[in-house]
Amino acid sequence: MAEHDLAGELDAFLAAHEAELIEFRRDLHAHPEVGYAEHRTTRQIALRLEAAGLRPAILPKGTGLIADIGGGAGDEASVALRADIDALPITDEKNVPYRSLNAGACHACGHDVHTSVLLGTGLFLARAAASGALPGKVRLIFQPAEEVPGGALDVLAAGGISSVDRIFALHCDPKLEVGKVGTRIGAITAACDKVKVTLSGPGGHTARPHLTADLVFALGKIITELPAALSRRIDPRSCLSLVWGKVSAGTVANAIPDLGVAEGTVRCLDDGAWHAAPEMLKALVESVTSAYGLTGDLSYVRSVPPAVNDAASTAMIAAAADRVLGPGAVTQAPQSLGGEDFAWYLESIPGSLFRLGTRRPGSVDEFDIHQPMFDVDERCIGVGVRVMSATALTAIGPGNGAGPAGGPARLTGATMGAAGGAAGGSLAGGAGGPLARRADGEAAGAAGGAALAGPLLAGAAGGAAPAGPARARAGRAYPGR
Repeated sequence: MAEHDLAGELDAFLAAHEAELIEFRRDLHAHPEVGYAEHRTTRQIALRLEAAGLRPAILPKGTGLIADIGGGAGDEASVALRADIDALPITDEKNVPYRSLNAGACHACGHDVHTSVLLGTGLFLARAAASGALPGKVRLIFQPAEEVPGGALDVLAAGGISSVDRIFALHCDPKLEVGKVGTRIGAITAACDKVKVTLSGPGGHTARPHLTADLVFALGKIITELPAALSRRIDPRSCLSLVWGKVSAGTVANAIPDLGVAEGTVRCLDDGAWHAAPEMLKALVESVTSAYGLTGDLSYVRSVPPAVNDAASTAMIAAAADRVLGPGAVTQAPQSLGGEDFAWYLESIPGSLFRLGTRRPGSVDEFDIHQPMFDVDERCIGVGVRVMSATALTAIGPGNGAGPAGGPARLTGATMGAAGGAAGGSLAGGAGGPLARRADGEAAGAAGGAALAGPLLAGAAGGAAPAGPARARAGRAYPGR
């Protein structure tokens, strides 16, 4: 697979398989499964990979899987590509043939697209390995339970990124037109933690607030002063914010209650500020409660850290997209204060998350993620396969260059700038929608990958602890973070 032939090789592959991948996505969309319940989804992915000669290993909890492509001597470059496979607990309200058949579950965040893109990428790279054109190892990670969250930590605990040098992922972006990809160096998503402040005191009559502790007044101080005080204790460039979503106290108008609760979220784009936030909040709560003679309790539950993209990895994505989509396909992705558990991988090894445009050009529809009407222009699947495949080959090519055979394309200042800069452009490379399926089904000659052993095998107990600092984690009380 010579360097100048990569776009053509991808065009030929997608001419044979794009319709199949779209059908695969629609099947997943019609049968969504929420975190840790993705049994059918896992089985469908595994069957397709096995048919291509790969040897997927189911993760210990029974959902999600990992498969290796290529690899031999053990000293070549190794990269991982990750897709999340779980759905959201949302009712699908679209009137489409592939509408969800599972009540109360919907792929409203595009994880069915992520999964189909990674499947297509794996099939393409397996063919490259069979022809000897894969100069390193690529690990496919089909991760469960991103929305819970927790799935990324399970992959790490199972040794999922052991011996991996770099990791990449994508996420659907309905604000970007299909054919565009958004990259960003540094934090692209935020930490998202849950905070609960509980105040307690003796209570009393509203006619005599001086004889008791005015809990509601103090709770008002907590609600208004904590966000303001926190913003003065943290570097404003960290974009740390505390926003309340639930407040409760009392039952009648003329009684000061003995208990009050405020709950909210802390979001942050800076890892240092994220680590410092709990102790700062604790001190601020204590300063208010002590002033009003109350007892205060702070519950601070970690969810995910900020997802901080490595500059070199982001430049590889930009170079790969430019190569297979054409100039102008790469634009700068905005930062999001939403959470993404891909951040856990980036705490351990370098990598990058990029945005995949899913909006139909010229569309007036607004399909935001985590909405019951969410849908995509399915040509985005072919775009994603092109960029993910080219990114993997870029990352494992000679000198981490732009291709496995044609010599490395150095990560120049211009290339690095393209990763973080904004540019216009239109869809290129033939991602023109569903194409006819091949009559003979899967192309012959798809190569298998190295078998996975140790803690990655289904049913294995324990597993290696994730690299980097340990983190607390929690579930959620709403669909998404």
